[in-house]
Amino acid sequence: MSKLNILFVASEIAPLVKTGGLADVANALPKKLQAMGHDMRLAMPAYGAIAPERIGEPTCMCGADLAGGHVTGAVRTATLPDTEIPVYLIEHDVFFNREGLYAEDGKPYEDNLIRFSFFSLALLDGIRHIGWKPDVIHCNDWQTAAIPAYIKTHFAHDPFWEDTATLFTIHNLAYQGRFPAWQLPETGLGWELFTPDCLEYYGDLNLMKAGIAFASQISTVSQRYAKEIQTADYGYGLEGFLRTRSEDISGILNGVDYSAWHPKTCPYIVANYSADDLSGKAQCKRTLQELFGLPKSDCPLFGMVCRFDWQKGLDLVSESLRELLQHDLQMVILGTGDKRYEALFNKEAQHHPDKIAVQLRYDVKLAHQIHAGADFFLMPSLFEPSGLSQLYGLAYGSIPVVRKTGGLADSIKDTTRTNLEKGRANGIVFSARTAQAFSEAVLRAMRLYDDKATLEKVRLTGMRQDFSWARAAEKYVELYEKAMARP
Repeated sequence: MSKLNILFVASEIAPLVKTGGLADVANALPKKLQAMGHDMRLAMPAYGAIAPERIGEPTCMCGADLAGGHVTGAVRTATLPDTEIPVYLIEHDVFFNREGLYAEDGKPYEDNLIRFSFFSLALLDGIRHIGWKPDVIHCNDWQTAAIPAYIKTHFAHDPFWEDTATLFTIHNLAYQGRFPAWQLPETGLGWELFTPDCLEYYGDLNLMKAGIAFASQISTVSQRYAKEIQTADYGYGLEGFLRTRSEDISGILNGVDYSAWHPKTCPYIVANYSADDLSGKAQCKRTLQELFGLPKSDCPLFGMVCRFDWQKGLDLVSESLRELLQHDLQMVILGTGDKRYEALFNKEAQHHPDKIAVQLRYDVKLAHQIHAGADFFLMPSLFEPSGLSQLYGLAYGSIPVVRKTGGLADSIKDTTRTNLEKGRANGIVFSARTAQAFSEAVLRAMRLYDDKATLEKVRLTGMRQDFSWARAAEKYVELYEKAMARP
């Protein structure tokens, strides 16, 4: 395997800033690639939310020609915490020195198009000044989707960028970077690209299409999702466009950073445990019940940690609660988001304080404690490109209850007789997008809980599986080399 120069570009990178799973991927995957011997560099906007001690040092100026004018910024060079991996932060106070990354008070910034167009184009300018030439640029989601287009248009005849390959990863096709057509000049791209086979989308501008159209290779975050997005049910209007590049689309399931998510070493839980010694899990369950104010009980305890959004299947949960709460079970929910769901779950917790408890926030420590203390972990997502929480659940012996979609289908194998006999059952899986199907899955989990021998078998199967980033990193290197063969 040859050493590659890889520029990994994302709109958020943990622990510098984070709003979702992309930030975790942007932290874990580059670290694994660096450990494999590749020269990794990361890039992200220099948001005001980044802690001052992590913002790095000024390195060089950079600029971009947008909307008929030249916009100047600067490159700062920081390092990914606890590593020596450089992080290039593109600085522009007007664009990035704000409270939020993409939105404020639930409303997207009106200038998001020019903000991320500037970031993408100015980054390429800054990299030229730094003088480090990447073999491949790994772009992630719509905020960086213009980079492959710039490489193939603005810099088509630039010797520095000659033969530079690009990989565009779709983490969630539901968010496409769709803007009014009249804003196209803000990208610096020409009107000749505003066609149905390029940037035009039902009369609007779609940045996601730029990445799909121009990237050397395209990937998604699970094999099943790579197929799903080419169908009308999951393609959000881009399924036909994606099918034109079907041969260039690959699916690679995200991995787990076991240095941060493993019950044997987790610093957030009251008792560490492992597949070889599960005794600490019972203590973690009792502690979780105390933390959420639930009575100590040996009934099955279901955990849920998620963004309160319709995508997560919360309607299935809410419509099932009246029936489910008649049974001997407990449920803890951690999350924030849509106020409708916040109010609904709060109300249920007030009416059934011995059955359900809710914390309306995101808390990393508490998320670990839920995975450690819960018997089962709920993920009834309507769609889930990859999912990480079900993998955390497997690691902590919190058996996932999931809907058969995306990365959930790729990672969780149902407790069918065949799967149990072959030793590969690691969760409860249902298919239909209905409250009834979800309720039946929960009741199946309760029956599994009563069968202690099978329960332990399923739990240990999950805990002993390896979903580390090493597996995913090797597949990404194969994609990088494939992209470089035909940039």
